[in-house]
Amino acid sequence: MNKQSCKSHTLRRWELALLLGVALAALLGAWLDKSQSDLADQVIRLHVLANSDSEADQALKLQVRDRVLEVAESYFQPGATREETEAILRTHLADLAAAGAETVGAAGYDYPVTASLEENYWFPTKEYEDFALPAGEYTALRVVIGEGDGRNWWCVVFPPLCLGSVSEPAAQTALQAGLSQDQVSLITGEDEGYVVKFRAMELWEDFQHWLSEE
Repeated sequence: MNKQSCKSHTLRRWELALLLGVALAALLGAWLDKSQSDLADQVIRLHVLANSDSEADQALKLQVRDRVLEVAESYFQPGATREETEAILRTHLADLAAAGAETVGAAGYDYPVTASLEENYWFPTKEYEDFALPAGEYTALRVVIGEGDGRNWWCVVFPPLCLGSVSEPAAQTALQAGLSQDQVSLITGEDEGYVVKFRAMELWEDFQHWLSEE
């Protein structure tokens, strides 16, 4: 084999290896995307935005959060599905905003408060006491106080992992809400394998979000 043929053969091997790597990355990305999308279909996030980062506005944000969660919980029906919970929230968005505005007024402020349900809203990875949710797009109940320029507060409306009356562990609550055992293992970090999958999903979704903003 002459040098030219040897060089051409080597290039073909590198090209095949590169194509194989790209194909594997695409398959992995598609699998991670589906895993995150399937999880997001089972979840409704909560996003409360403060008027500003002042100490007073941040404290007010927490008061509004508590009141909105309290009122939302009063509408929920035991055993309701994710779809039923979303329909309930949509019906009562004006009531939730009014409850938030009442809390703001009682604290001596006149900030407007809005409540909306938004689909495909981007969330970074968030870790809570006994569970975490990977980065990605979710349906979100968004409560905006005034200008909405302050630090946010994130949690989960469904499954009801952030409601005060829920006393069961996150894993049990999520299973009762309809999440699969694999999804529960993913968000609770049940074992090292799911921790690795969670991290891979987190990196992939962050990369996808970065590409979308470029």
